[in-house]
Amino acid sequence: MNSPIQKSISQQRHALGKLIRPIINHIADACSQVWPDREQLNQVLSRHVSELPYCAYIYALGTDAIQISDNINSGGHYPEHFGRDRSSRPYLNSVYPAVDYYLSEAYISLLSGRPSITAIQLVREGGRVIGLLGADFDLRDLPLTQQLYDEPDQWRQMKGDPSIRGLLFQQTRIKSVLDSHIDEVLAITEELMAQRGVFHGKLHFSSSRATLWLVDDPYRYRIVEVEDLIDPDICFAYPVRPYPESAVLPQNRIHHVLEGFKTLRLADETVYLRSGSINIFNGLIGLNFSCDGSHYIPWSDFLDPKNAFWSGSIASTSRPASELG
Repeated sequence: MNSPIQKSISQQRHALGKLIRPIINHIADACSQVWPDREQLNQVLSRHVSELPYCAYIYALGTDAIQISDNINSGGHYPEHFGRDRSSRPYLNSVYPAVDYYLSEAYISLLSGRPSITAIQLVREGGRVIGLLGADFDLRDLPLTQQLYDEPDQWRQMKGDPSIRGLLFQQTRIKSVLDSHIDEVLAITEELMAQRGVFHGKLHFSSSRATLWLVDDPYRYRIVEVEDLIDPDICFAYPVRPYPESAVLPQNRIHHVLEGFKTLRLADETVYLRSGSINIFNGLIGLNFSCDGSHYIPWSDFLDPKNAFWSGSIASTSRPASELG
């Protein structure tokens, strides 16, 4: 599946390959002049390793994947790796002799125990393959991997636990304490999100609680019991804050999203909303239903009555469980 995160990874791998491929090819040409002499290979690699940015180690391998040089980096030589058999390592599974250059998928390094990636370049002499050149990179050291992945902004559906789905029509919604006070809870939640610095809020309708994240303290969440959610005095615990300018969800639409939660919670006694979340910064609405299916949908789609999400006769909750999951 070519997911958004996989596309992001592919773009970064392409950028990394574009950066290092001509350099490692140049180093392989230099190595071919002294192949397979260990000492001379070590000298060539030591001389050129500084040209390869962010390289953790570089080394030469025979066509049997046995190492014929030391591990080399800017800090020196590591002779204990001479003679090492690398044939079973993941970066050699699909390179020789199919392609001249290969950038591996990320793997866990045996040496560092950290996510790493390896570039492999075939070494040729007169067109004949005489060995391979390997260059390892620790993902921590690569500036390309520091780019933050952007969450997609389209509707996403995820199936839940099959055992729950299989028993869906043997269950029915039991009225929770939160259900009994749903209008008060929604009104106070709107106040907290629109006026008092809560940027991510999740209402757990079935277990009668909420979890809240605040702009003033974003690394910790608060668990709020229903007794506090129905008490307007809770607002004294959360100072008034201006609504963030960078929020994607408009302040005046929070009310309508929460009313949508109410509809999904009460519209059907079998397939119903268990929890709903709002994040004002990415504008995503998170929904988890009694069939254990989850949806993440942009606020504008959620509030559009013509959107496919609301295509059922009552609402999305009236659709078969197979569609909801």
